[in-house]
Amino acid sequence: MTRTIARWALAALLVAAGASHLTWGRRGYRIVVPDWATRLFRTDKDTIVVVSGVVELMLGGALVALPGERRRTGWAVAAFFVAVFPGNVHQWRTRRPAPLLRTDRARFVRMLLQPLLVVWALWSTGGTSGTGR
Repeated sequence: MTRTIARWALAALLVAAGASHLTWGRRGYRIVVPDWATRLFRTDKDTIVVVSGVVELMLGGALVALPGERRRTGWAVAAFFVAVFPGNVHQWRTRRPAPLLRTDRARFVRMLLQPLLVVWALWSTGGTSGTGR
């Protein structure tokens, strides 16, 4: 029961974050995208923000809609959190404000929370225990 609640809460967080990437926070989130990412993916910062928002929406939906894929989805969510971590570091190092992260302290705390999100994704889906129930 506790894992189920945690998984649904994580799904809600991902859906809210994804929606913000596509709407009110879209412009501000471009700041988080490091310049090297645009070169690596051969695209612009806005596209990276939009794609990450769509991925967050899909992962949030999958946590709820695909119970048979719970562990795989948990690993995918954890991998996503690892993949976006360089953006958190970039934002903290450059001291640039983004939605909800206007102070150095907020950016630092957000960066430190990323490993907890990885653990949350794996624990709530049974990704580390062999059972997702």
